Amino acid sequence: MAATTAAEQERQSTVAIAQDSFQHEQAGQLLPLLAARDPQRTVAWRHGTAVSAAQFLAHVEQVAALLPEAPAAVNLCEDRYAFLVAFCAIARRGQANLLPPSRAPQAVEEVMAAHPGSYALGEQALSPAPHGYRKLPVLAADPHAAPMPVPAIPAEQVVAIGYTSGSTGTPRANAKSWRNLRASSAGTLAMLGGAAGGRFHVVATVPPQHIYGIEMSVLLPLLGEVAVHAGRPFFPADVAAALAEVPEPRVLVTTPVHLRALVAAGTPLPPLAAMLSATAPLPLELAQAAEQAFGAPLLEVFGSTETCAFASRRLTADADWALYEDVRLHPQPDGTQIEAPQLDEPVVLADIVSLHDAGRHFRLCGRNADLLEIAGKRASLGDLSRRLLAIPGVEDGVVFQLDEEDAAGVRRIAALAVAPMLDEADIIDALRRAVDPVFLPRRLRLVDALPRNETGKLPRGALLRLLG
Repeated sequence: MAATTAAEQERQSTVAIAQDSFQHEQAGQLLPLLAARDPQRTVAWRHGTAVSAAQFLAHVEQVAALLPEAPAAVNLCEDRYAFLVAFCAIARRGQANLLPPSRAPQAVEEVMAAHPGSYALGEQALSPAPHGYRKLPVLAADPHAAPMPVPAIPAEQVVAIGYTSGSTGTPRANAKSWRNLRASSAGTLAMLGGAAGGRFHVVATVPPQHIYGIEMSVLLPLLGEVAVHAGRPFFPADVAAALAEVPEPRVLVTTPVHLRALVAAGTPLPPLAAMLSATAPLPLELAQAAEQAFGAPLLEVFGSTETCAFASRRLTADADWALYEDVRLHPQPDGTQIEAPQLDEPVVLADIVSLHDAGRHFRLCGRNADLLEIAGKRASLGDLSRRLLAIPGVEDGVVFQLDEEDAAGVRRIAALAVAPMLDEADIIDALRRAVDPVFLPRRLRLVDALPRNETGKLPRGALLRLLG
């Protein structure tokens, strides 16, 4: 009982820190870049070694002193700890971290062109390198780093500009102030506190450049009593090894694509306090299989680049989403308006929801862009993709709507599938038994792999190019 009480006190302390910080933000004060009451608290695990808050702050000051005057910088660091240091050093200089939709050279150049005077920063020697690329100095370990003051920056300073993935069209920029990000993190820390306690250690398979990666593997160690593993493991054995390098309690931050691979591989994982998933809807069957395989609750967060996280759920217990504190939803014909502490003004998303429990819970009914109406019949692209993935032998797949209309003025359906042991006719026959004939793909192509980005999303332009 004493251990449980201590864990609950720790959780409440973490939540109190986050809420207290948000209250100060409302007063327009300068806000610290790091919640570090103890200079020796662990911020990160790197090469099997704990990195203290004092060491981290010394690295931030070292890098900040080397940065040029500029409005913004593309943070290309692969190592998560290097990204964390660069993120804070860039903010320390009054600059914004630019987060392109991908790290492909063309995407990086396009974002830099949209922000004249910006430069790129990373810890690797790139060839070819973006214009004005600067390589991070070696972040040498110093276990005896002396405590130093925590730097603070204005609450309304833009510290990150994230880009949407392009899954529904051209990537769009979204600026985030330090106040915005801190307010969102308060809700996430409160949500995770119930599953993992006040202090926990994160291993993430998602890149830090994505807003989900920022929220769960950059902001959590900055704003909570959380430490993050510096790596980004990809294969199941690498995930298991990374988890083994951090102490309990452990939280695995991942995506449905990575979860599916982990479950299929059957690789044992060290004990987990919780798993966290986002970036795409999680099928119930996968959630059940993951919880059974790894013996930990699987939580989902709901959000977007525009809004950051604002709701969560445990699908195996309840299909409805629970809103974070002080978040309000307003259903509209074309989507849903969101009011949240992290938003300067309400944002409308294309998601269609139904509200329950006096508006504190909602059920996702689909996305406005995903809803189909053909010959007076309705369906959703998400459900059609789920049925495609349920066909035995289909390893990956997606159903999407084409841009052009046919002679009857209808935008037809297409699909891509990874199914080495099947042919197109096999898949169409299986779909015919599961969906209305008007929603069968008119074009279906078998491919070796889908063009997923680093978070598992499928940029629409890449899908159209692959379809041919």
